[in-house]
Amino acid sequence: MAGLLLDTAAAVMCAHGGSAHPVTPNARVRVNGAPIATSSGTWVVAGCALPPQQGGPCLIAQFTTAATRITASGQPVLLADSLAVATPTGAPLIVASAQNRVRGV
Repeated sequence: MAGLLLDTAAAVMCAHGGSAHPVTPNARVRVNGAPIATSSGTWVVAGCALPPQQGGPCLIAQFTTAATRITASGQPVLLADSLAVATPTGAPLIVASAQNRVRGV
């Protein structure tokens, strides 16, 4: 698994169009001035369009995969191809755009 590192400036959304942001990014490590995200933190989802009658909206998400060889503060960093699942819907998070300077494995 190789991909671009995720930071707080990345455009990440749930499968229903809600935007997702890390609750606790790693402020010690930055890419292009933005803190990076690690696998230990949860992500909050806002603006999910899935109605409650269909099990929505997406509220929080947790990444299930991360970099295997790069850590920050002892936690694996998240990559653009890392996988995440939103709660309570089980929908995936989609990385629409990420910084393009730092790549990890």
